[in-house]
Amino acid sequence: MGRQPVGMDELVEHWTVPGEVDLVAGKRGGTRLGFALVLKFYTRHGRFPRGRVDFPDEVVEFVARQMRVSAADFESYQWAGSTIE
Repeated sequence: MGRQPVGMDELVEHWTVPGEVDLVAGKRGGTRLGFALVLKFYTRHGRFPRGRVDFPDEVVEFVARQMRVSAADFESYQWAGSTIE
């Protein structure tokens, strides 16, 4: 049983990041994208993500375009250590 694709309506409603742009302005690459995704995930689900598995590819690509970084940069996001804590 696979994950259902994320539709454009959900992407726009829950994963648009205009309010977060100022918060991520000082971050770069994978950290910029990861931070934006974690913020939106927390807003949407009321908890922090466990890791990359919590983010469908459509969501990563949608937020990456808004952050003007490559979706592939998310693979370098650190899920342990001070960045995520």
